[in-house]
Amino acid sequence: MKLFAAKLVTFFVLIGFLSIFSLGARAGNELGVYEHLDEYISDDLIFTDELYNEINLKEAIDRPTIINLVYYECPGLCSPLMNGLAEAMEKTDIDIGKDYRVFTISFSASEKPPLAKKKKHTYQKLVKHGDTDNYWKFLTGDSTNIFKLLDEVGFKVKKEGKEYIHPATIIVLSPDGKITRYLYGSTYFLPFDLKMSIVEAAQGKSGPTINKVLNYCFSYDPSGKKYVFNITKISGSIILLLALLLLSSMLYKGNKKKTHKPGFGKK
Repeated sequence: MKLFAAKLVTFFVLIGFLSIFSLGARAGNELGVYEHLDEYISDDLIFTDELYNEINLKEAIDRPTIINLVYYECPGLCSPLMNGLAEAMEKTDIDIGKDYRVFTISFSASEKPPLAKKKKHTYQKLVKHGDTDNYWKFLTGDSTNIFKLLDEVGFKVKKEGKEYIHPATIIVLSPDGKITRYLYGSTYFLPFDLKMSIVEAAQGKSGPTINKVLNYCFSYDPSGKKYVFNITKISGSIILLLALLLLSSMLYKGNKKKTHKPGFGKK
């Protein structure tokens, strides 16, 4: 009976490990964000702003910087993401220009400056303090620079027809181009989180993202264009945890019986 129980526990442990390892093996091909904290963006990333000015992204980052990756004709996540970012910027007590800058960058190589200019006009009106004219740039670029940037910041997208399937996040960089924080949210960002990310980026500090837990538990559903609970990841983790707890309990009880030897012949 004990042997059967041990084999059963071993079986569930293996199932749990296989579930997690198979998820990890697919991670490189899955859509999502793979954080590259403390890494630096390259100094040769060239984009074009809404006024047709060519911008070297690394050279333009001279203060804490928010990078917002979208595509301008997105029918799904991008508009709520942009609204959420603009709302958080408006509610903070720090000013764009004085304290930070923002680059909204299209990852669609077919989008050009006129469309970027139109989108800038829409969203900069939502932020009524600070200098959005000069410090919130809407960029476009060619596929080489776009996908090099996406790779460096760990932002994976997939094109399906005329649309892109993509995650929703903003990325914060220090004044020297180091990735210091990822903030997740498809419709809302806490102004306090945004402010603290900028303050810490100014000091060159980076930190793990609490919302990585949410990123682990939820995956993007391309059909519904929303994040859904990832039952496969969670069930695999639960099975592994329960199996390990059961195995630990059995080993503990076995060792306890070996060390406890009752005496004989004593009255």
